[in-house]
Amino acid sequence: MSNEGRLVYSTDPKLNQKCERCKEVLSECVCKKDQEVGTTKSGGYQFVAVLRIEKQGRGGKTVTVIDRLPKNEIFLKKLTTDLKKACGSGGTFLMDGRDGMIEIQGDKREQVKALLSKQGIQSKG
Repeated sequence: MSNEGRLVYSTDPKLNQKCERCKEVLSECVCKKDQEVGTTKSGGYQFVAVLRIEKQGRGGKTVTVIDRLPKNEIFLKKLTTDLKKACGSGGTFLMDGRDGMIEIQGDKREQVKALLSKQGIQSKG
């Protein structure tokens, strides 16, 4: 097989494996690897989450934003699910820029702080 061509199909099952994110063949995958979520010896995490309230550009609705989280999709998805259940509201996670971010609908700072500290995540704001 030449280096200039693109693999379309092969009878070898190892070459036919596809990336779960971009659905390309693994040899053609362009996805970036997730950051590892580091922990300290005491069981806490090595980052500090920043909490803030945003209203601008949301039609007057208030949103609690948790910023400066590791850019790891599995970690963000699980933490978002836990926060949404604890707060009883909707939300989403974003992986824009260099950090991950979670948005929870409403002013839920106290509930979010409590859950983050329970999971060993330091927070400011």
